Amino acid sequence: MMFGKGTITALLLCSILNSSSQHADAFTPFSSSSSTTTSSTTTFGRTLNRHFATVEEEKTSQKANVVKPPPEIRGEDAPEAFEQKVYKTYGRYPLTLISGKGCTVTSSENKTYLDFVSGIATCALGHANDQLEKAVSDQMKTLHHVSNLYYTPNQAQLASWLVENSVADKVFFCNSGAEANEGAIKLARKHANNRGITDPIIITAINSFHGRTLAALSATAQPKYHKGFTYGGAMVPGFEYIPYNDVEALKAKVEEMNETPEELKSQGRKRGVAAIMLEALQGEGGIVPGTKEFFSTARGLCDESGALLLCDEVQVGMGRSGTLWGYEQLDIAPDVFTSAKALGGGVPIGAMMARGEAATVFSPGDHASTYGGNPLACSAGVAVAKYIAEHNLLQNVMDRGEQLSAGLEAIASKYPNVLGEVRGWGLLKGVVVKDDAGCTAGELVGDAMKEGLLLVPAGTSVVRFVPPLIVNEEQIEDALDMFEKAVAKRAIGDA
Repeated sequence: MMFGKGTITALLLCSILNSSSQHADAFTPFSSSSSTTTSSTTTFGRTLNRHFATVEEEKTSQKANVVKPPPEIRGEDAPEAFEQKVYKTYGRYPLTLISGKGCTVTSSENKTYLDFVSGIATCALGHANDQLEKAVSDQMKTLHHVSNLYYTPNQAQLASWLVENSVADKVFFCNSGAEANEGAIKLARKHANNRGITDPIIITAINSFHGRTLAALSATAQPKYHKGFTYGGAMVPGFEYIPYNDVEALKAKVEEMNETPEELKSQGRKRGVAAIMLEALQGEGGIVPGTKEFFSTARGLCDESGALLLCDEVQVGMGRSGTLWGYEQLDIAPDVFTSAKALGGGVPIGAMMARGEAATVFSPGDHASTYGGNPLACSAGVAVAKYIAEHNLLQNVMDRGEQLSAGLEAIASKYPNVLGEVRGWGLLKGVVVKDDAGCTAGELVGDAMKEGLLLVPAGTSVVRFVPPLIVNEEQIEDALDMFEKAVAKRAIGDA
C-alpha cells in the first residue's frame, strides 16, 4: 500500500498524540476551557518538536557510528578472535607470532623460534630485512598504486631484471602464484586457439600443485583438493594427468590427446595438446625434483606438436634451488614460467614470463590485474633482486643446502625407523617420514616446534625445510640439533 506525504505526516501525528495521551500532563484537545486549550496546544507543540528532534538525533547518531574502528587485539587474544571471526580454511598450530628478525620469529609468549618455514618459501631475505624495509617504506611515501593505465618505473625495472636473468622476453605481473598460473593457462589456451584447436588439452603431473583458483586447482592433479568443487563430478575441462617423471606415460598421453575423436570431428572441432605444465620440483607433492630426461622429453614433444612448455616456478624459483630458476637445474628452456612467493620477499606479487612466440599471444584486453605490478610490490621485488645480486645469495643457497642435506642424511641414518630419503635442491629440502614411524610429518613438525624450530609438512609423509636464503652455517646446525631432538623422542617412544 502506498501513502502520500500528507498521509504519512497525519499518521505520525496520530502516533505522537497517542503516545502523549498516556502521560498525566498530556493535553486534552477537546477541553471547553480556553486556558486548558492554550496549555494543551503548547504541550502538543513541545511534544511534536521533541519527537522530531529525537528522530533527527537518531539519524545523526546512526550516520556517525556506521564505521567502527578496528578493535585492539593482543597476541594472547588472537586465537579466540580467529575462532570467532576468521574463516576456518587453515589448520593452524597453537602459536601466535608477533615479530621477526632475520631467520627468527618471536611469539606472543616471548619465545624465539628458528624459522625454517619462511612464510612457506616466501621470505627469501628473512624477516625485517633492512633493504626490503627501506624500499617499501620509501615507496609508500611517494606512490604505491595507480593501476596499469599508466607507466611506472618500478614495474619496468623489475621486468627488465627478470628478462635479463632468464629466458623470458616479456613479463605479466599479478599478485600470487595461483594468478600467475591462471595467466599461463589462459595464454596456453589462446595460443592453441590460434592454431585452430577448439578443444585444448593441458597435461599436468599427478601430485602437482598449481594453486587454489578454479582453473589452477583443476591443473592440480590431486583429487583431495577437488572434492566439493566439481560440476557434474568434473573440474574445469581440458586437463589430463600423468605420473611425474614418467617419460613413457607423457609420450603416450601427448599422442592420445593430439588425436581428435570422431565425435568431435563430426562437430567441426579439433582436439590437441595446448601445453605441458610442470613444476621443476614438486613442492606440495613431497619435494620431488624433476629429472632431466623427463623435462627434455617434454621439451621435445612440445617442439614437435607446437604446444607450449609451462614451468611452475612459484616455490622453487627466485634462487631457492641454488640457481635463480628451477628449469636451469634441468637444462631446458620453457616457453612460459611463473613466479611468486620469494619474488617480493613476503610482499604479495606474482609474475608470468614468456619467451618467443608465447610472448606475443596476449593483446590489450586479453588479460589484466588491477594490483599487478603496482609500485609498492615492484619496489619490494627490485629490493629482493638487488640483494640476491649484491650478496651472492645463490652461493649461500648451494653451500647451506649441502650442509642441510648432509645433516638430515646423518639424522635419517641414525633413526632409520622414523626417517627415510632426503631429497630436494638448494634450500628446498624434504625428509620422508616412514609409514611405520608412529607419526605423520605434521606431528613431527609439531614436535620440532616444541624444540624451537618451525618447519612445514609437504603432504602427509614429508617434512619440508625452507629457511630464508640468508640462513647461515650456525643456524643450519642449530636447526639440525633441534630436529634431531624431536626425532629422537619419537624413536624412544616407538621403542
